[in-house]
Amino acid sequence: MELNFENKSTKELEDTLKMLKVIFYALSTIIILLLTITIYGMATKDDNGTFIALFVVGISCAGILPMQFTSMKKVKNELKNRT
Repeated sequence: MELNFENKSTKELEDTLKMLKVIFYALSTIIILLLTITIYGMATKDDNGTFIALFVVGISCAGILPMQFTSMKKVKNELKNRT
């Protein structure tokens, strides 16, 4: 998905950047919490099947974070080019 930032106003870009930051930090927090709980569960429980599945989900969800970070960098670059 290619976002066209040149057609947006500066205010819209600032709002987009704020939204992307909130999403990035919320996802990071949730993923870290999920991975922490699953690692603790795998270390302390005998039946690891559920925790292994949740661990895989957490790792795969972490793949979203680089895309969010890249989008934030693009918006920052566009704002920097405008000043």
